[in-house]
Amino acid sequence: MGKYNNEAKDLVKKAQAGDLRAFEKLVISYQDKVFSQCYRLTGNYDDAQDLAQEVFVRAYRGIGSFRSDADLGTWLYRIAVNQYLNSRRREKDNVISLDEPVDTGDGEVARQVAAAAEDPLEEVERGELRELVLAGLARLPAEFRAALTLREFEGLSYEEIAEVMNCSVGTVRSRLNRARKALRDFLGPQIKD
Repeated sequence: MGKYNNEAKDLVKKAQAGDLRAFEKLVISYQDKVFSQCYRLTGNYDDAQDLAQEVFVRAYRGIGSFRSDADLGTWLYRIAVNQYLNSRRREKDNVISLDEPVDTGDGEVARQVAAAAEDPLEEVERGELRELVLAGLARLPAEFRAALTLREFEGLSYEEIAEVMNCSVGTVRSRLNRARKALRDFLGPQIKD
């Protein structure tokens, strides 16, 4: 999430003192990155919105206990990962099928890949690969998926991931190795022509 700068530290201190505007500025500063992380964890826009909202609600409630020597982004990631893992434990069988239609509330629609104006075939292939990767990620155990998204999509170091996931660096390495192998095993047969 980047380095925890002096402006953010000042905003945290003000938020800890009850300044709602300061907390709102923190939300604005971090909302895109938190949403991106939530989307990669959930693989679904609506669930990502719900998770991101829950992250900021929990952050607001817990801002008073935030240690100002810690990185705010890492703390927010930790909240997101913990909330995600907790929800996955509650909904063990929540697997997204690419063959099932999407329920819009007004009926069901088939999943489709939109073509771009430049090269429709290339865009379809990219969309199919993205869907395959999301499907592969959805098959991973929650802890593996969280570690992999923090490393590969967010660029966190092993140490930062260990802090976010509240585990050792060795456990992070193990989860990443297993996640990468499982993803390769899933994607390998799908990608070969």
